[in-house]
Amino acid sequence: MHKIENETSVEVFLIEPTAKLKEEYLQFYNEWVESGESIVPATVDRDPQDFDHLLKEWQAEKIAENLPEGWVPASTYWLVTKERSIVGAVNIRHGLTEKLSQSGGHIGYGVRPSARRKGYASKMLALALEKASELGLDQVLVVCDEINTASWKTILKNGGIEDSDYFEVNGNVVKRFWIEVGDNNE
Repeated sequence: MHKIENETSVEVFLIEPTAKLKEEYLQFYNEWVESGESIVPATVDRDPQDFDHLLKEWQAEKIAENLPEGWVPASTYWLVTKERSIVGAVNIRHGLTEKLSQSGGHIGYGVRPSARRKGYASKMLALALEKASELGLDQVLVVCDEINTASWKTILKNGGIEDSDYFEVNGNVVKRFWIEVGDNNE
């Protein structure tokens, strides 16, 4: 499918959000809040107090039910270890709007602060690319801020081909990469 250099031996799985891992998710979410960092991807930066409602929101987004204006269908997954710890989250947008094609991309992902530098991001992106292929996407756009060196290295490791940068009005530079996925690349 897609080439992955130095693939990690980390044993993790992408799963759809589930009530069975509510406590693990709350630990994941609260750690990120306590860190003071922005939670990535943005879809998991939602108050989980009404957890059942949050699960329903993610399911509705997947099937394009009651999407806000300008949104596209998207699938959210958690990156889970064999010990059932949630170490990351990924959101795969099934299509792109003009704004997403500039600075959002198809795939947004993030690893909780305590789990970084352990190979989880590369593995999560690789698994997300498999999911994107299952959704019928042939290529995906993955973006990150230019200052996020770890993220663009992860994208390159997973076959990212650099495209033109996007310059936001606040001066932030968004690096844009295309990755081929799908059966035609095996």
